[in-house]
Amino acid sequence: MEVPRTIRWMDGKVILLDQRKLPHKEVYITCQDYRQIARRIKDMTVRGAPLIGVAAAMGIALAALRSRATDRKGLMEDLRKASEILKATRPTAVNLSWAVDRMLTKAQTFQGDVEALRKSLVQEALAIAEEDEKTNRVLGDVGEGLLEDGDGILTYCNAGALATAGWGTALGIIRSAVRRGKRINVYACETRPLLQGSRLTAYELTLEGISVKLITDNAAAYCMRTGLIQKVLVGADRIAANGDVANKIGTYALAILAKHHGIPFYVAAPISTIDISKPSGASIPIEMRDGREVKGIAGRRIAPEAVEALNPAFDVTPSELITAIITEKGILSPPFEESIRMFLENQS
Repeated sequence: MEVPRTIRWMDGKVILLDQRKLPHKEVYITCQDYRQIARRIKDMTVRGAPLIGVAAAMGIALAALRSRATDRKGLMEDLRKASEILKATRPTAVNLSWAVDRMLTKAQTFQGDVEALRKSLVQEALAIAEEDEKTNRVLGDVGEGLLEDGDGILTYCNAGALATAGWGTALGIIRSAVRRGKRINVYACETRPLLQGSRLTAYELTLEGISVKLITDNAAAYCMRTGLIQKVLVGADRIAANGDVANKIGTYALAILAKHHGIPFYVAAPISTIDISKPSGASIPIEMRDGREVKGIAGRRIAPEAVEALNPAFDVTPSELITAIITEKGILSPPFEESIRMFLENQS
């Protein structure tokens, strides 16, 4: 069975798979304007750095279609307002702002009347979605050579088809390796507090018949020490110019464990996740979410009502703990500040 599509454009509306309901139900939500898209990004109906970029791009397209502006100036004002609201939803993942800025650049440079501009923005959003899936498939092919037949791979959170417009980043590499006949054994951390590993990663891999064992987050060290894990493979929400990586909270701890046990720690992300405006991870904004997510599971409270909970959604893994960064354009190796700089210069 295939993983269900996460996002679709249909008749001037955006159809989102409600990932909060997985794996129990496949529920779809229809969004007709950019504010609804913003709300669904914020409440985690749609999640994953590449996917929220695609969703935000479609949000700008909806803003263009729903705008009552009759001239270019008025439409641009409406688009800038929409961009500010969309960018504010989740500040850590750079793919969101990258996609919104790409849409605004398209609007600013487009030569044509207002109605033609609206149509052009819809086409640009669809192009971003299509490019995302193609990019992930190429990334998978680039990275699968790092995986060996029989490897035990530890994953964290969900960096698969459900986090993208299709195929996935970290899980995309695993998919590519399996399709080439490699026997890969995945160990998926549950990923508290919202359990993206148990609800989403285990769901994806089980659907496709890929070997996966679900473990608690605090079982990772045991699995490494007992030889079950040969490599750690995670996604990323933002990569700084020096190679520091922001990813789901708990990634940093796994990188420390991998270093201690001599296990390679790989990060998989498209080049759009690299943010050279951030010199290091210290300058990456970290989203703080509602503490009630920590105090409960699946809507049921498990902690005292009065207790306060700290709920950072991401942490930053220092570049010195990372073995390599896998992109659709190639594999980056330490020292990352130099390799990233040279890499981006060659792409320009």
